[in-house]
Amino acid sequence: MIPGNFQYHRPASKPEALQLLGQFGDEGRILAGGHSLVPMMKLRLASPAHLIDITRISELKGISVGTSHVEIGALTTQHTLIASGELAKACPIIRETSSQIADPQVRYCGTIGGNVGNGDPGNDMPALMQCLDAIYILESAGGTRRVPARAFYQGPFFTSLMPGEMLTKLLIPIPPAGHGWAYRKLKRKVGDYATAAAAAILEMSGGKVLRASIALTNLGPTPLYAKDAGDRITGTTLDAADIDAAASAAEAITAPSDDGRGSVEYRRRMAGVMVRRALAEAKSRAGDIPPAAHTTTPKSGGGMFGWLRG
Repeated sequence: MIPGNFQYHRPASKPEALQLLGQFGDEGRILAGGHSLVPMMKLRLASPAHLIDITRISELKGISVGTSHVEIGALTTQHTLIASGELAKACPIIRETSSQIADPQVRYCGTIGGNVGNGDPGNDMPALMQCLDAIYILESAGGTRRVPARAFYQGPFFTSLMPGEMLTKLLIPIPPAGHGWAYRKLKRKVGDYATAAAAAILEMSGGKVLRASIALTNLGPTPLYAKDAGDRITGTTLDAADIDAAASAAEAITAPSDDGRGSVEYRRRMAGVMVRRALAEAKSRAGDIPPAAHTTTPKSGGGMFGWLRG
């Protein structure tokens, strides 16, 4: 439970941090809140030779709510996300999800960048960002890349981040007014990872589902975007049979491990239960969105909010 030897660096600016990352390559790791990386270092699952502490870099913090999307700095803490009334109004599912992460002590220090960027399938924000069709901004000394959350996760603790790159901000499309949302999480105790969890966002018009987005937490080697589950309920009135069909489609893509949180079969079934609960709650929160609010032609890309990528 003791980390290996490393050199500690504390840059005062983003360019300085990127320069250090470029210099050390695979041997350097970013330290923000530390709630994901430090436990891995204690277990020797990660042994960076250089630890780059970015907590003093103010330009990596903060929330900006625009007309079409929210921009969140990677160093923004879960506590800050919960406390932002403007963010809660624009995208309330973020506050709901952040409130279910660990405990208040962790939320005061844990950052959204650390939660989504570490590649831990048990973290809550990665599935939510897939549900929201978020874009991750990755920067290095050589330039900037935009990577969709749905393409970022490659395997357990393995992401699209290249050596020398740092996740600096998230761009999140703002769902239309009147959308329904829910994040439902089953866990053994306060502060634990999810046994199973599901995020759901709905747009409804004329009593039918116009668009649906569903994602799952801790039910496979990566967060899971349940596209087929969302497709199953698009165009339906979301009655009990429709919800059951979505839950079954979500269960079908899961690959949970057999561990202290339950057997593979139990956790797979709980995935369906969480999807049912999330969809029922999202439906109860959804208003009827008028046609004018959802007829904008996407500039490019696809998915529920693909227009952001234009």
